[in-house]
Amino acid sequence: MSSSQYILIIDDEENMRYMLSVMLTRQGYRVDQAENGAEGLARLATNVYDFVLCDIRMPEMDGRAFLLGALEQGVSAPIIMMSAYGSVETAIDCMKLGGYDFISKPFKKDEIVMVLKKAEERERLKAENSRLREVVAGKFSYSGILSRSPVMQELFGQIKRVTDLKTTILILGESGTGKELVARALHQNGRRSKHSFVAVNCGAIPENLLESELFGHVRGAFTDASSDKTGLFEQADGGTLFLDEIGEMPLSLQVKLLRVLQEGEIKRVGGALSKKVDVRVISATSRDLSADVASGRFREDLYFRLNVFCLQLPPLRERVEDIPLLAEHFLSRYRSGTDIQPLQIAPETLRCLMAHRWPGNIRELENAIERACILCDTGCITPSSLPPSIRLAVEPYNMESSGDENLSIKKAEDSIERDLIRKALARTGGNRTHAAKILEISHRSLLYKVKEYGID
Repeated sequence: MSSSQYILIIDDEENMRYMLSVMLTRQGYRVDQAENGAEGLARLATNVYDFVLCDIRMPEMDGRAFLLGALEQGVSAPIIMMSAYGSVETAIDCMKLGGYDFISKPFKKDEIVMVLKKAEERERLKAENSRLREVVAGKFSYSGILSRSPVMQELFGQIKRVTDLKTTILILGESGTGKELVARALHQNGRRSKHSFVAVNCGAIPENLLESELFGHVRGAFTDASSDKTGLFEQADGGTLFLDEIGEMPLSLQVKLLRVLQEGEIKRVGGALSKKVDVRVISATSRDLSADVASGRFREDLYFRLNVFCLQLPPLRERVEDIPLLAEHFLSRYRSGTDIQPLQIAPETLRCLMAHRWPGNIRELENAIERACILCDTGCITPSSLPPSIRLAVEPYNMESSGDENLSIKKAEDSIERDLIRKALARTGGNRTHAAKILEISHRSLLYKVKEYGID
């Protein structure tokens, strides 16, 4: 046992403090003592401990009040509660409040040592997971876009190729796949990053107001035009204008947008003079624009003008390997700065997340994790905290034991993915093209995974 492990013992019985102090010192721990909760909080204010052993029933300030006070101070050391008057209800209450574990008096030496070793291992795993998350976030992140899937890594490379160009970009993808994140990445990593990034949803503004929003207007141009107004193109001068849901733009405005893209100048509604603007236009849509062109709903010349370089965002169901990474990212976001403190996602919960088709893509996953954080009242998010549509996507994962080795997200993810691939290949008689369609991933992704997992 490393001598760096420092334990605070809080108990109103001097004999108990002495016994624990002698026993733990022999085990290699450094020990400090306090005779009640108030003294314990005072020591926490001036010392950093690795673990705290605290009695529940004490005068002046009991263990429960101490636990609340310690958590309020932001103490991260595991707090193990002790009581000769303990009950299941007391244990559950303390665990819900944030206590690490509960042990009933009288206890044997081996019991307390085992609890401490378990706490040490948990802290080691937490530190390791935190370090790995930092490494993963750097390796599998591009301007805040998280992914380790081959198709997304290839997309990152495409983004890097065109960040400094004025080339118009068309981003295609289902709703919730992160099209605006990609647009912002194009802007933030290019030469225009010092200027404005202006975003507008073409489907969210009424047709009679959209022209004024884009190009501005002069005073008196229409009934409510009481003063001159600068349009979004002018606001984005020198920077980037992101036209989200470009497929919703009415035909009457499409021809005017085409003129701006061709001539590089705008004219305010009601104005007589044109003005030059230097704007890079990035557009995005979840619609099939080629089909809209064929039906006459979208101008062909504008389509080709916007689609000089196309970035296709895959749906989440085609990048299943990213679900654990994204889920952990959202989990960290929603537990940060709040009293919501789930420590991990149970493997059976991860199985549900990876089996769901995610029609709402990443936005749906983010909402599901936020909901789970709100409903979770223990240290682990279970399937019961998920929406029914996700929870029922797969039969619950049966855990043979509750040891720490079964809490590895990476191991659970690999096991789930390997099983799904094997089942798909068995169902299709080894036809990988057909299996890829069943799994709803690309054929190339399937070949990559088959090789990675060594599947025959």
